[in-house]
Amino acid sequence: MTAPEGLRVPATTPHPSPWRAQAPVVAVVSLGGGVGATARYAASLGWPTPPGGFPWTTLWVNIAGCAVIGVFMVVITEIRTAHPLARPFFGTGVLGGFTTFSTYAVDIHKLIDGGRPGTGLAYLVATPLAALTAVWLAAGTTRRLLKGRRR
Repeated sequence: MTAPEGLRVPATTPHPSPWRAQAPVVAVVSLGGGVGATARYAASLGWPTPPGGFPWTTLWVNIAGCAVIGVFMVVITEIRTAHPLARPFFGTGVLGGFTTFSTYAVDIHKLIDGGRPGTGLAYLVATPLAALTAVWLAAGTTRRLLKGRRR
C-alpha cells in the first residue's frame, strides 16, 4: 500500500559532502605548512640555538612571520582581492608553519628548567609583545606605502 499523494515526502537532492567542499582548503594549508615548516627548519640549521642558550632563532622567526602576516593581510583585504585559497595557503599554511609558538613554549620551559627563570619570563613576555608589534608596524607601514603609491 502506498501513501496518498499529499502525504508523500518529496525526494531530496543529495547535498555534497562537507569534505568535498573543504578538500581544496585542507590541501593548500597542508602544502603551505610544509613550505613554512621547511623554511623554519632551515633557519634553525643556519642559526642553531646552543644548549642552554637564548632561542634567538625562534624569537626572530616569530617576529618576521608576524610582520609578513601584517603586510599580507593589508594587501589581500585592503588593496586587492585575492584568490579564495591564497589566505589559507599563505596565511594559515606557510606562515603558520613558519612561525612556531609551540617551540616558543618549549623554549620557555627549557630556560626555566635550565635555571634561568628570569630569562624564561622575559622571553615569555617579550615574544608576544614583539610579534604583535611587528604585525602592527608592518600593516601600518604597508598601508602608508601603498596609499602613497595610489595617489
